[in-house]
Amino acid sequence: MGMLLAVVVHAANIQDRDGARLVLCLLSKFKRIKLIWADAGYAGQLVSWVKIKLRSTLQIVRRCDDTKLFYILPRRWVVERTFGWLGRYRRLSKDYEQLTQCSETMIIIASINLMLHRISPG
Repeated sequence: MGMLLAVVVHAANIQDRDGARLVLCLLSKFKRIKLIWADAGYAGQLVSWVKIKLRSTLQIVRRCDDTKLFYILPRRWVVERTFGWLGRYRRLSKDYEQLTQCSETMIIIASINLMLHRISPG
């Protein structure tokens, strides 16, 4: 559905692959998660780390290098759609916050608003 389970905003000097460990640690409380999709930037040691630490499978969604045309990657569109939803909120459209905790909080507030609009009738 594209709803967020965990949010981590980190400084730009942290590699995305290392930042992924931070958010995946938060996901460890969800015992029913068995499959996690990620793009090719997260390939490598993170796959085995997820298998050992979280007892889940990290499946890398790779694009085909043979074609130069645009095509939708499996499950990748869910992430991009969620980013699009969050980008509609003014405080998330630019980097207005000075603290990472404030950015995380604004993302959570926007996610709560999205969820409430999805479950409320009419």
